[in-house]
Amino acid sequence: MATAPEWLEGARPRTLFLALAPVVAGTGVAAHDAHIVWERAVLALVVALALQVGVNYANDYSDGIRGTDADRVGPLRLVGSGAARPRAVVAAALACFTVAAVAGLVLAALTSWWLVLVGAVAIVAAWLYTGGPRPYGYRALGEVSVFVFFGLIAVGGTAYVQTEQVTVTAVLTAVPVGLLACALLVANNLRDIPGDVRAHKRTLAVLLGDRRTRRLYEVLVVVPFVLVVVLAVRDHGPPFIALAAAPLALAAISPVHTGASGAALIPTLKATGQLTLAFAVLLAVGLAIRN
Repeated sequence: MATAPEWLEGARPRTLFLALAPVVAGTGVAAHDAHIVWERAVLALVVALALQVGVNYANDYSDGIRGTDADRVGPLRLVGSGAARPRAVVAAALACFTVAAVAGLVLAALTSWWLVLVGAVAIVAAWLYTGGPRPYGYRALGEVSVFVFFGLIAVGGTAYVQTEQVTVTAVLTAVPVGLLACALLVANNLRDIPGDVRAHKRTLAVLLGDRRTRRLYEVLVVVPFVLVVVLAVRDHGPPFIALAAAPLALAAISPVHTGASGAALIPTLKATGQLTLAFAVLLAVGLAIRN
């Protein structure tokens, strides 16, 4: 039986930056385009956090029973380490998905019922990332999924449930946040290339190889700052505030650029998560000031 601290570590709390950042950014869009509806913003945050923890447990279970977590660098894997029974980890994942579904249903009732379909797709995608007979995370599609669900859907959805409209500002905000979320996954998969090759897990990093994966990571971190300039020019200034996150970007890129590998990339993972959240907060502030 896993202990409470082990369950907490298995939830991978450092990844919760990915859930929080798009909700913050989407709420900034709401402040820009109309006004913040706090109860809906909180419900969107519950959905995002519950889905993130749920997918972490689901991945732990699926990778654990496949044996791909037998040789890993990073946080504790509950199933792979034998700390928890697979059935218990599945139950934890399903409990989180249920919380997300309930909060999502409330949001749909308050706004539009077509959001139920979006939520259902998100839950299925969370499970099939490493679960099911043909997990798409093993087929170099993880980054596409992260961009769609942590960028376009999470940011755009958070803005939509508060404003009930889809705007250009929402899209221009969602893209850079989604790219930074992709950067975190790319850094994670860069670290895991040796183990994934042995486990026959075909991530995008495995297909690209070490050198090109490092260049991809750098592009994913730099491009969001270029897009902020575009958004700031369009909005006459305030979104430029997000450029203040640039020092965090440099800190994240440095180990990757200098060839760090394995456990030496853990600081990059931490810095990328912090960068993603800081970028989202600063961009949200800039958008809110515009209003």
